[in-house]
Amino acid sequence: MHDDRTLVESRLKRVLDERIRPAVYPDSVPLEVGIWTAPGEPVPVAEGLAAPRTPIAVGDAWGAPWGTSWITVAGTVPEAWAGRTVEALIDLGFDANMPGFQCEGLVYRPDGSPVKGLNPQNQWVRIAAPAAGGEQVLLHVEAASNPVILDYHPFLPTELGDKETAGDQPRYRLARMDLAVFDETVWQLVIDLEVLGELMAELPVESARRWEILRAVERALDGVALQDVNGTAAQARSELTDVLAAPAVPSAHRISAIGHAHIDSAWLWPLRETVRKVARTTANMTALLEDEPEFLYTMSQAQQFAWIKEHRPEVYARVRKAVADGRFVPAGGMWVESDTNMPSSEAMARQFVYGKRFFLDEFGIENHEAWLPDTFGFTGGLPQIIRNAGSKWLLTQKISWSQVNRFPHHTFLWEGIDGTRIFTHFPPVDTYNCSMKGSEIAHAARNFKDKGVARHSLAPTGWGDGGGGTTREMVAKAARLKDLEGSATVRWERPAEFFAKAEAEYPKPPVWVGELYLELHRATLTSQAKTKQGNRRSENLLREAELWCATAALRAGLAYPYEELERIWKTVLLHQFHDILPGSSIAWVHREAEATYAALAAELETLIGRAQQALAGDAAGGRELVFNAAPHARSAVAAGGASTAASTAGGCSATARAAGGFVLRNGLLDVVVDGDGLVASVVDVASGRETVAPGTRANLLQLHPDFPNMWDAWDVDQFYRNTVTDLTALDSLTVAASDTDRVAVRVARSFGSSTVVQTLTLRAGEQRLDIDTEVDWHETEKFLKAAFPLDIHTERYAAETQFGHLHRPTHTNTSWEAAKFEACNHRFVHLDEPGWGVALVTASTYGHDVTRTVRDTDGGTTTTVRCSLLRAPRFPDPRTDQGLHRFHHALVPGAGIGDAVREGYRIGLPERRVTGSVAEVAPLVALDNDALVVSAVKLADDRSGDLVVRVYEANGGRARGRLSASFVLAGAVPCDLLERPWDGTRGEVTMVDGGVELALRPFELVTLRLTAAG
Repeated sequence: MHDDRTLVESRLKRVLDERIRPAVYPDSVPLEVGIWTAPGEPVPVAEGLAAPRTPIAVGDAWGAPWGTSWITVAGTVPEAWAGRTVEALIDLGFDANMPGFQCEGLVYRPDGSPVKGLNPQNQWVRIAAPAAGGEQVLLHVEAASNPVILDYHPFLPTELGDKETAGDQPRYRLARMDLAVFDETVWQLVIDLEVLGELMAELPVESARRWEILRAVERALDGVALQDVNGTAAQARSELTDVLAAPAVPSAHRISAIGHAHIDSAWLWPLRETVRKVARTTANMTALLEDEPEFLYTMSQAQQFAWIKEHRPEVYARVRKAVADGRFVPAGGMWVESDTNMPSSEAMARQFVYGKRFFLDEFGIENHEAWLPDTFGFTGGLPQIIRNAGSKWLLTQKISWSQVNRFPHHTFLWEGIDGTRIFTHFPPVDTYNCSMKGSEIAHAARNFKDKGVARHSLAPTGWGDGGGGTTREMVAKAARLKDLEGSATVRWERPAEFFAKAEAEYPKPPVWVGELYLELHRATLTSQAKTKQGNRRSENLLREAELWCATAALRAGLAYPYEELERIWKTVLLHQFHDILPGSSIAWVHREAEATYAALAAELETLIGRAQQALAGDAAGGRELVFNAAPHARSAVAAGGASTAASTAGGCSATARAAGGFVLRNGLLDVVVDGDGLVASVVDVASGRETVAPGTRANLLQLHPDFPNMWDAWDVDQFYRNTVTDLTALDSLTVAASDTDRVAVRVARSFGSSTVVQTLTLRAGEQRLDIDTEVDWHETEKFLKAAFPLDIHTERYAAETQFGHLHRPTHTNTSWEAAKFEACNHRFVHLDEPGWGVALVTASTYGHDVTRTVRDTDGGTTTTVRCSLLRAPRFPDPRTDQGLHRFHHALVPGAGIGDAVREGYRIGLPERRVTGSVAEVAPLVALDNDALVVSAVKLADDRSGDLVVRVYEANGGRARGRLSASFVLAGAVPCDLLERPWDGTRGEVTMVDGGVELALRPFELVTLRLTAAG
């Protein structure tokens, strides 16, 4: 037989495009259209429905950036259409390739009840099936003219990302506005041919199955009368019956599909628009669930459920019903799909606390999976948090975006820093927006790395990022792929059903130990510095507020602010979403975030101040108390308590050098600041050890060009290191403070269009050099770092993460190590040789790099730590980070890992001084081993009055200690993160003589619920 394959395949494409698809709607009549544009922000539904309309026609422009227009369509079903299926086709000016990234709409009936959402892949609204001739049609569309930010030429700087700069020129033109007859037979033929054509293209040319499909498609095309598609579609479909009925082979890969719309809680749109995106998508999905009995849909992010509950209760009622029916599945058990690298220990825990509790309270559902398909890498502390929240599985997909190394598994056990293992799945379909194309299904089967020992994978199915969800076409394709020869099999299954099957068939999967590092989007650890600082400040203030409010409630009878703290926590957690905290959203998002963080800080400061004053007593008493919120004693003030601070021994001095610069001394450190204002030497007096590597200088600001190949706010590409400018030019170098308790020098520099002022401070009794940096930043596409070349030989270093730290190599032996050229830390990085170490502590920065070289002069090793300070990408915010910034770092020579932990807490939890009448405020709880760190002290969320204390082992070794309370204990119960009794902890927790004896493994976490006697 002659090879006519290409001829038939080309024929299929043209006939589908030009004859069969247009015949899905064989008859149509235009609708009458009217419009009203809201003058500012979106208005309530009732107001939009009642507003007067102005006539508008197809082809007319509408929609200023970020505007809202209420569009009414009206018409009458022709008498000739009686008994047929009729739909309204409403095209707001869509680009079919950009669902979720442009204009969208939500359709309402005249009574204000929502119908469904409109987007480029979902432009139809069912009117009637069958229709009655003469039936009146009246629909209202709340149309959002969201501008396209990520266009065909991506990453071009644009002012469209903020309503304050976007202008008022219309962005869209109305396209089709019709009533039309829907021919379901033709539509089904389209799906038949698409499924078979897409499958055929994935099969080997030499396979018999491919040729069987080709011949069947050819017969079907022969059966279509091009001038009467609607009259011949049924006959054409009959030619395809046999090839569609052929079952899959028994060994076929099995895909669990779940309807999904990954909706970014903010990204290229502001938070307020996400509220409406969620409403549009969930309205669509609940309607599709009613039409398709086998379809199942899942949605994560409790915040998004809460939004529609508050803002669209009529849509939420439909969601609640679908959840109760088991068709609409809440997933993930987190408040949002957060970043996991940067949130603090407690914040990461509270993501699960508030997320899981919402689903339990609203639906009675306990999630056992964490659902994070799009997060930019995963911290090694996360498995323990997932387990302590009562969950056991994780789904992610983003690791497939890594630039260098292909991850070796799709189903595996992920082991965290404490040894906790979580069953993890990484869908081989390589997208969280699967559309059921044959290429996607075939890729999942081919790509699956666990063949021979496992057969199941998961495919989140539906348009996402900007929402939209699953379409009826995707559901129809899935029905044909349920059991089809040549294809993987597809079944709609809930996430929990998939995980149970996958775990059962693969009882001994491989193990991946440590962080799941994404070899991409590394610059999200630095972009939008003020957003990151707002997050860190909020986390610290929340710790203080809970501690002092709990103490004041139990000691002074002050009402505990349950509602206020929960609301603030949820706002902070929302802003940890993986496009807000990472700094990858439009300008509008970060402008609002800065204002939100400022308001939260003011509120938390008020809560803290009120609680501390209640504890300190009458301010007229004139006694100054120092409150210490850190988990370690300092200045003779107990951790979590308050008392008069011990006086400092003094002994600081600043001496001018003949060669320029100064020598700073405090008896613990000798610091040389040279004539260029750089740190030439830091000697640990006790050991005589020099910290700064020979021939180098520390606290060196370095400037790099920063223009990645793509994903500007997200990425820094390794070639940025090829060019560097050392900022050594000096404007001034002066003594900023000089007394026996504190000495400091002030260093001022200018570069480009920017200025920087640094204050280097030694304090009496403190073995650290504090560095405060103020940058007035006006650079573009530049990367600013602060370098600390250290005289230390080590093959690895420690970086703090949630409830502990993880180790990363300082070398680049393999491509895996070389790819980690920018990484995350929380409050410290620590490097050591046996017997001596050094920590670099950071108050609000996360990104850093560590490199090592061997010196020609003496053969010693220089290990350089560089803190990432600022970037200046122009997309999606063209003025990222422009303006004034303040940073605080500290260099701690002679530091063990415990010192690094202690200094890390100190830098973010400064002492507070309050005037009162009492001599001391004893801590509610105390631990006798500094390796055991208290991460939270709060009252139980159930308002029982119990005290909740969270403790973890911080040094990476086994630790025993006694927790004592300043009240009589009636009981101490280990709990999960949701404060429920839990036997899942591996640590030993025993009440002995009125206290709690703890024995924890490395980095082990335990939550205790303490009940007072009486």
